[in-house]
Amino acid sequence: MSGKVAAGGVGIVGVIIALLMNFLTGTNDPSSANIDLGSILRGEVTETSSTNRTFTKEEEELAKFSRQILAGTEDVWTAEFKKLGKTYTPPRMVLYTGSVQTGCGNGSASMGPFYCSADQCLYIDLSFFSSMKKQLGADGDFAYAYVIAHEVGHHVEYLLGSLEEAHEKMSRLNEKEANKISVRLELLADFYAGVWGYHDNQMFGSIEDGDLEEAIRCAEVIGDNYLQEKARGKSVPETFTHGTSAQRMKWLKLGLTTGDISLGRTFQVSESEL
Repeated sequence: MSGKVAAGGVGIVGVIIALLMNFLTGTNDPSSANIDLGSILRGEVTETSSTNRTFTKEEEELAKFSRQILAGTEDVWTAEFKKLGKTYTPPRMVLYTGSVQTGCGNGSASMGPFYCSADQCLYIDLSFFSSMKKQLGADGDFAYAYVIAHEVGHHVEYLLGSLEEAHEKMSRLNEKEANKISVRLELLADFYAGVWGYHDNQMFGSIEDGDLEEAIRCAEVIGDNYLQEKARGKSVPETFTHGTSAQRMKWLKLGLTTGDISLGRTFQVSESEL
């Protein structure tokens, strides 16, 4: 990739919207977008709108919810990193509408929630949750929280070195083989999202009846095979970048039921075991 690396997960809404748009209109898959390594930014949640309009009441509520989830991930991962003898540095979250300038270049609603390791930021378009609900029927607070926790999972990968290592390998492979590495990264982020859910529930009793089903259903409908079949009636496994529905549900559930970070072995198991 000529000295550049792909962003850590184009984001779940990117999978939902951009993949569908890719298959229906022939546009490029945004997961191929590159980033330049730049300065690291840290700080509080930033809210911005490319249209300079005020956020709607619904968007304000979603912004508040997103802040709460981000704070919960910080509590969990601070404790988990301490167990590893490491210090957790939380990512910065940027909430926006329309488009936004990032350390990875220009971001837009069509890319959806994504993590950029160049500036250690999570970028979340506030229209995402309604799009997820309307297009795929994935709904509920815990399903939404899973989306945020998945992107934080990419930040955890970055801090632990697996993201950079994977990107370095991907830069030396053809697209088909690089896609296989991408799948393992995404499944690991799903697993880390589950680990967060397990420990957040231990700390705050946050999981209610139906929450696990919401998250697992969300993982099901964002599998590459599900989305491709929905968009064009068939799937092409060699183009998968995030994993099948079964794989995503498996690794999310493993994290949710064990909370054991050592079990996140998506890079150690064979393809048949993913």
